[in-house]
Amino acid sequence: MSRLSSQILASILVNAIYEMKNYPVILINTLISPLSFLVLIFFVSRGELLGVAILGGMIMTMFQSGMFLQADLSHLKNDFRLQEMVVASPTGPGTYVAGMAMSELIYSSPALLILVVLFGLFVPITFFGALAITVVLLLMFLTSVSLGFALATISSDIVQSFGFSRLITTLFSTLAPVYYPLELIPQPFQLLAYLSPTTYTARLVQALAGFVEVPVETMLLDAGVVLALSAVFLYIGIRKARWRER
Repeated sequence: MSRLSSQILASILVNAIYEMKNYPVILINTLISPLSFLVLIFFVSRGELLGVAILGGMIMTMFQSGMFLQADLSHLKNDFRLQEMVVASPTGPGTYVAGMAMSELIYSSPALLILVVLFGLFVPITFFGALAITVVLLLMFLTSVSLGFALATISSDIVQSFGFSRLITTLFSTLAPVYYPLELIPQPFQLLAYLSPTTYTARLVQALAGFVEVPVETMLLDAGVVLALSAVFLYIGIRKARWRER
């Protein structure tokens, strides 16, 4: 095993496998958050928005995973001084964050597995459509991971870190039109929805799945916004985060 793969594996073991094995009760939160909104939308819409809600659950899980990364990195940095040890080792920030990000996906795998099964059952889509949605979701995850890493490096306390995580997750994946189409929001308030990056992600995947009719020009615009936001947050995470204490 190469040094790179062993370093990534170590992050997965420390941040995902250990918690999943020793504290399985915490996995309930990763299941309840996306699935509870899905069930709520299902009953309120009498099943009409089930497919849209499934896509919303996938978006929320991917975005929430990146925000969980922020809390976990802050905990390891401030409480265990792990980042200081990593800085002193040959491991770079890219390898460290890549391993931690993969651990968050593994940690969220129970919810993702259920949502993927529901997606296969209730979202009629072609293989290439599903592939395009997967790419968009990964870009959303990259955005949240980059933002989470930047916030974790400047956070001085785990309580502050949880505050950032909950606030951003609520604004971007709960209040934003992720579990329902943007058109259901009254017109004056739709402008506020455009402030959330998940709005563009949600409309794009809903259009790819055929749940909403969106002009090709709008889909290209949404794709451009998603790519631009991913690039911006990736730049912030790489260039602006404080990897070494000053």
